[in-house]
Amino acid sequence: MKSYDVIVVGGGPGGYTAALYTARSGLSTLVLEKLSAGGQMATTSTIDNYPGFPDGVDGFDLGQQMEQQAQKYGAETIYGEVTGMDLHTEPKIIHSSEGDFAGRTVILATGAYPRELGISGEQELRGKGVAYCATCDGMMFRGKTVVVNGGGNTAVEDALYLSRLCAKVYLVHRRDQLRASAVYRKALDEQGVEIVWNSRVTALRKENRLTGVELENVKTGEKRELASDGIFVAIGRVPDTAMAAGQLELDQAGYIVADETCRTSVPGVFAVGDVRTKAVRQVVTAAADGANAAHFAEEYLMDHV
Repeated sequence: MKSYDVIVVGGGPGGYTAALYTARSGLSTLVLEKLSAGGQMATTSTIDNYPGFPDGVDGFDLGQQMEQQAQKYGAETIYGEVTGMDLHTEPKIIHSSEGDFAGRTVILATGAYPRELGISGEQELRGKGVAYCATCDGMMFRGKTVVVNGGGNTAVEDALYLSRLCAKVYLVHRRDQLRASAVYRKALDEQGVEIVWNSRVTALRKENRLTGVELENVKTGEKRELASDGIFVAIGRVPDTAMAAGQLELDQAGYIVADETCRTSVPGVFAVGDVRTKAVRQVVTAAADGANAAHFAEEYLMDHV
């Protein structure tokens, strides 16, 4: 079984930033990624809020560049699916489709994925009108009409954010009152966001990209079509923490409990990016987590020679 100073599980911006920093510090580093460099970032065609790219950057391309930069300093990447983890052993053991690997420290960068509508055409239209992050993709809809689907704080915050960019914003919610904090209702009215109550999205209309949505009133069954250039799905995110359950402390939503040091409840195990408890989940905050985790992983290794 091959052993490393640091095993990074997940090759998104948090994972590859951590790998870059640990490899540059002379620590043997392995990144295990199941699909492709970049994680969720790689599914975004244009990222325009990552510093250093005034014209925006393709998420897939940015992921590839992050991988190459980490590898330049000696980080190794193996593409395979992690099937299990033993985080309480010394060293920690990561089981994967490509074999088992031992790590003196482990940095978990497994991310979180958005809950989807689960209707026909959703995957096909991702990046062509279907989006899951208003602060990531909102600028692409400046001056246009968009729908936000959801009724919690995230959905309302997305609608308010988009109302400053878009000509018209609809907030579609399947109930007759918001789950979001009451203070938001007044703000929605002031910003001109139109709430469509008791409704759910049942179909996506498209030509080359999204042109509108079909709504169904959940009480009457009545259907209507709403012309829209985009839909932002804001019905929650699911952290990829199934293999950490029972080994690490998780919060009520299933995220790994870790502060700005990225330390988890198990010494020598760190969590970065969307998978950990945090207020803001963006590419730039994931990268910052990676740098922090690398620093404290190195500190841990120095204390456990």
